[in-house]
Amino acid sequence: MSDAAQASFSIEKIYVKDASLESPLAPNVFLQAEAPQLEIQVGQQAQQFADTLYEVTITVTATARVGEKTQFLVEVAQAGIFAIQGVPEAELDALLGIGCPTVLYPYAREAISDLVTRAGFPPVVLAPMSFEALYLQRQQQAQAAAVGAGRDDTAGRIELAS
Repeated sequence: MSDAAQASFSIEKIYVKDASLESPLAPNVFLQAEAPQLEIQVGQQAQQFADTLYEVTITVTATARVGEKTQFLVEVAQAGIFAIQGVPEAELDALLGIGCPTVLYPYAREAISDLVTRAGFPPVVLAPMSFEALYLQRQQQAQAAAVGAGRDDTAGRIELAS
């Protein structure tokens, strides 16, 4: 029986680790007619905390501004506990950096939209995101940094943080 046949992956728990919303100009912000510019930032990190358990957290921050004034800032840290065993190290990095965040992102999108709506603003509907593209981009950046430092030390885990 091959190692791949013994590999397992399961979602143990999905939860909001942290959430915050600020509307520093309320109530005057609701009188503005100009549409805000929305800036989205996404970060992620993964850590093993037990033999086969990993916590993966994605942090999504949405900031709405009109000029220099912030209408609202909302941040959600959506996390999950994943049981993973028998997955080779090279594939584990991709699973933690692509697969797990892809599972968590729809929950973060919903939490952001809900918080913004409850604050009295029109809903924010975040576009789908390719965590594969982000993972590959960070891998390339890590390789470029290793080559720039004069070493080819790219085999370690890439920690994706906000």
